[in-house]
Amino acid sequence: MQTDTATKTTAEQRRAFYERMAPHHLAPLWEVLRGLITPEPRSDCRAALWRYDEVRPFLLESAEIISAREAERRVLVLENPGLPGQSRITTSLYAGLQLIMPGEVAPAHRHAQSALRFIVEGSGGFTAVDGEKTYMSPGDFVITPSWTWHDHGHEGEGPMIWLDGLDIPLVRALDCSFAEGYGEAAHPLTRPAGDSLARFGSGLLPVDYEPVSRTSPVFNYPYSRTREALEVMRRSKEWDPCHGLKVQYVNPASGDYAMPTIGAFMQLLPRGFGSEPYRSTDATVYSVVEGSGRTMIGEEILAWGPRDILVVPSWTRHWHQADTDAVLFSFSDRPVQKKLGLWREDRGNH
Repeated sequence: MQTDTATKTTAEQRRAFYERMAPHHLAPLWEVLRGLITPEPRSDCRAALWRYDEVRPFLLESAEIISAREAERRVLVLENPGLPGQSRITTSLYAGLQLIMPGEVAPAHRHAQSALRFIVEGSGGFTAVDGEKTYMSPGDFVITPSWTWHDHGHEGEGPMIWLDGLDIPLVRALDCSFAEGYGEAAHPLTRPAGDSLARFGSGLLPVDYEPVSRTSPVFNYPYSRTREALEVMRRSKEWDPCHGLKVQYVNPASGDYAMPTIGAFMQLLPRGFGSEPYRSTDATVYSVVEGSGRTMIGEEILAWGPRDILVVPSWTRHWHQADTDAVLFSFSDRPVQKKLGLWREDRGNH
């Protein structure tokens, strides 16, 4: 009984102590330490799948209620079910599906956030970055570097749809967000289409080239080149047990990731391939380019097909199973984690 009384007295003393210090903006670390420094990553991010055939009708309907110019960017945000209302697909990254209809223009602006576009559907659409236009095709990986003027348009037929990936939550966490409208629909073009790929994407660099950014000087990595490379590499049959055949997009001027805050990857899973268990600290967003299969994430099985999008949370063990030859594009915040010395991976069941 004395012990219970002493415990109650101690608890009351501590509570009174906390209340007296609170107006001075002080708080006891010992009350929150275990929640701040966890033994393993703990996130509200959840595994999720967006089936393209279910999302696409909503995207097309959005064109009936708002124009690309009025919306500035007509996008349906892919909200992680564990992070509702936060415009996040993972803790550190944003993703959305953007639609441009024939003849439309998404007006020029720039922002501190870095962006990638992974083209899902359509042809004849383009993006222009700091004076250079590039036409986009399904499977292309397109970069909009931080603080570069960019606009989008569509000179073809039918809808043009792509997956946007940005480091918005990360930049917001650092209080580094800046944005500015150009004031006109399009920024003036100063270089021919394809100029950056010709200068920097063929294993060559201009002799006097000096990097002005940590982002790749190539801003469109065509899927035709990527797919051809994967097919050539598959002949050696050197399959990684966890990833099949997986490559990362790089900055040809440095050999580093193509973007300083977002890592982008493409992988080929041959028909019947079943990966070994894998987990890493970078929560990863996948977009299915070709094929069908399923991914087991923890105890949850997500079956996917062409153009579907799924997310694997941080430090969550997962497996891929390919029913057909499958190609998956993915992106994550791995470059940031690696530069900070935080990234970890775990192969196998241990």
